[in-house]
Amino acid sequence: MISDIRALLARHLPGYEVRSIAESGQGLDNEVYEVNEELIVRGRKVADATLTRREVDLLAVVRDLAPVAVPEVVFADYGEGVIAYRKLAGRPLNQSPVREPERLAEPLGRLLSALHGAQPGEMRGFAPLDLYPAPTLLEDAELDYRDIERHVPSELRPLVEAFLRDSPPDEPRSLRFCHNDLGAEHLLVDPSASALTGVIDWTDAAVTDPAHDFALIYRDLGPEVFERVLVHYDRDFDDGDRSRVLFYARCALIEDLAYGLSTGPLHYAEAALAHLEWTFSPDG
Repeated sequence: MISDIRALLARHLPGYEVRSIAESGQGLDNEVYEVNEELIVRGRKVADATLTRREVDLLAVVRDLAPVAVPEVVFADYGEGVIAYRKLAGRPLNQSPVREPERLAEPLGRLLSALHGAQPGEMRGFAPLDLYPAPTLLEDAELDYRDIERHVPSELRPLVEAFLRDSPPDEPRSLRFCHNDLGAEHLLVDPSASALTGVIDWTDAAVTDPAHDFALIYRDLGPEVFERVLVHYDRDFDDGDRSRVLFYARCALIEDLAYGLSTGPLHYAEAALAHLEWTFSPDG
């Protein structure tokens, strides 16, 4: 991939001097590199020109919609499935925890209000429908848990197993435009100020259940921050929404634990184990 990046930069930014290239991370779908500590180059593991073009168009819309910084595309290579953008200020929250996470609640509440307030019909031109049903998510979680059960602390297994025996929640009343992967790895922060500086990786953005966006906030930042985010959220939110937030958070944690213990980076599993107790607490 390093040689590919150099060729792409020479093609799209002729005259740009490449002094350094460093791997910045990877997920299920993407590999990310940092060039000269100022440019982020993100490539799909399986190039898809249609998806890449749609994401470029989406980012242009989101930059006008979101009240926080989001990537501004410098160039895109649709054939290679690559997008490059200027590095945003801040560090990923999962790598740089903040001292006062509750200070993230207000900007996160404003962000979700703006995203979920967009007209779903208009956003369908940039983001697909995501209609993965809750019963199927629960089945997936049960299969993942069988593979990682021995890694879950014995005193916490009853909490997870009680969740897996329970019925899935009802489907949402309405679908909205969502980031759809709003985990700590995609929230950029200034750790010294406990401030949100940007949101990255809009690859999974979709018109879907808005509870998905709250779920990863609950999983990664805990129930207290989640409740504070709701204070700054200007759309309706009822007990059914709360039930689905907890459901998605728990499914996502099991998925991350299984991913981190198999093919993914270990830090996914470490974070999942660290957040397991509050995510599966019966008081949630």
